[in-house]
Amino acid sequence: MDDPGTRTTNYPSTIATALEHELVVKKSRFIAYVAPARTTEEAETVIAAVRKQYWDARHHCVALIIGTQADQQRSSDGGEPSGTAGVPMLEVLRRRELTDLVTVVTRYFGGVKLGAGGLVRAYSGSVSEALDLAQIVRRTPAVQVTVDVPHQDAGRIQGVLRDWADNHEAQVADVSYAASAVITLLVPPDHLSELDASLAAASAGQLVAERGETVVMEH
Repeated sequence: MDDPGTRTTNYPSTIATALEHELVVKKSRFIAYVAPARTTEEAETVIAAVRKQYWDARHHCVALIIGTQADQQRSSDGGEPSGTAGVPMLEVLRRRELTDLVTVVTRYFGGVKLGAGGLVRAYSGSVSEALDLAQIVRRTPAVQVTVDVPHQDAGRIQGVLRDWADNHEAQVADVSYAASAVITLLVPPDHLSELDASLAAASAGQLVAERGETVVMEH
């Protein structure tokens, strides 16, 4: 039976790569730039780059969430009326359960005032439409498992474990060679017992999966 202490809920997701999307509302241009950022320093670099690129824009509004558990959150209205830009943008990120990313929405004023409600819809809508185009990276808890394999069996066991991982939401993270071959896997806690059974069957009970720490797996 798996250790109940290894069972944890999934983590917020993130995005794979940066992207840009433009929304036009009553002649105002809202340019949403969304990028991965694992630290506040990375986020600040992204924000500075957007501000430099669109140096002549009136507003640069920001929302960011950082941390495996989404524990750092920040927003800025960038000169728009309070509560009409940064917070609505941040709410989109929260609703989609995302973290480790920053979004900057640059606005070029089109001459028509949108009102508070119009601004909220425009800023949140531009972020939402940008995220519709993003490649989402799911994050789940996994136990780091190592298997020591004699060199003569390494190729066969590695093939068995790769096939097993492909069918059990697991990953072969590393294969190293020293006195023996060491295969490292990331395994969802719920599948640990199945791994033990499959490994025992493939090795006539000779090989054991040594369990290590619980880490974050991205897929």
